[in-house]
Amino acid sequence: MPDAASRRGYLDWLRGLAVLIMIEAHVIDAWTRAADRSGAAYYWSIVLAGLAAPLFTFLAGLTAVLSAESKARRSDGATAAAAVRRRGWEIFGLAFLFRLQAMIVSLGRPSHLLKVDILNIMGPSIVASVAIWQLARSRAGRLAAFACATAAVAVLTPLARTTEWLAVLPDPLEWYLRPPAGRNWFSFFPWLAFPFAGAGVGLLIDATRDGRRERLVMLGLALGGAVMWVASYTWSLTPGLFDERAVWVGSPAFFYLRLGVLLATVPLGWMAGRARWLQEFGRSSLFVYWIHVEMVYGLVSYPLHRALPLLWSWIGLGLFTVFIYRIVLVKNRWVPAWRARRRAGSIVGRVADAVLG
Repeated sequence: MPDAASRRGYLDWLRGLAVLIMIEAHVIDAWTRAADRSGAAYYWSIVLAGLAAPLFTFLAGLTAVLSAESKARRSDGATAAAAVRRRGWEIFGLAFLFRLQAMIVSLGRPSHLLKVDILNIMGPSIVASVAIWQLARSRAGRLAAFACATAAVAVLTPLARTTEWLAVLPDPLEWYLRPPAGRNWFSFFPWLAFPFAGAGVGLLIDATRDGRRERLVMLGLALGGAVMWVASYTWSLTPGLFDERAVWVGSPAFFYLRLGVLLATVPLGWMAGRARWLQEFGRSSLFVYWIHVEMVYGLVSYPLHRALPLLWSWIGLGLFTVFIYRIVLVKNRWVPAWRARRRAGSIVGRVADAVLG
């Protein structure tokens, strides 16, 4: 979301890393046969896959604040907030369009139009992040507000998962607060906490105006992430705080454990984020999400569904990733010419712009 002039390449690299993990998550889940799903290799494949969504939502909040801060320096806070908020609602609308496409192309069930997926959470999370950013006036106040919002969502998640009074809500509304029983869907609790935490990191990064300050921020994120991980893991072992079955599902300890990993990935990207091909993936993350899910889970790959040994799923993942990257390169060459010829202001054009990036 930051403008091209102020875009930090390592953030594109991080988003590209999230894209790779996302593709791995979907391919391994969709194509691996049942006989290979009980071994250690598959277990660690799923552990790796679990980092994609937290990293995407964390970066959504981070880049939303960077964009708001950048735009505010050129205009004013209200105009900047409106622009970022518009992008959030745009992503929320695309979530339903994506489900409609899946229903038409792969003959999905109409009830899945209301499924809460990552775009359904990411769009409102951007809106909520910029609202907090706009309410607080100083950088210190905004940092405190995002820290409190992050902690509030994390602490309230176990309550949201177990309380009875949410059951009186209509199912489509309840699903935004907690996933339906037996479904691994997204919901505001705990997923809103990741973009709120990312927004706070975005404020720290935006405050860096020279290399020395940036190095200090990256060192602080690395050390803070490591300390948070150790403290959270120790917390998870404390008896009596949470139902043992819920520790690795929705407890604050589990959230802060993952957040510690995310904090450490930012300096990792800062040090290693010069791979142009991974940055290309990052800049086209929504486009890749849009096209690859249907390819992996849809009719086009139906003979592979739950049919491959794990090793062949990983080989297929490598070939499929190269294929998607080639599509991204073709898209990048084609889009500028298409934009120059298309009719300005058309609805189809605006939707395509939102997806193509």
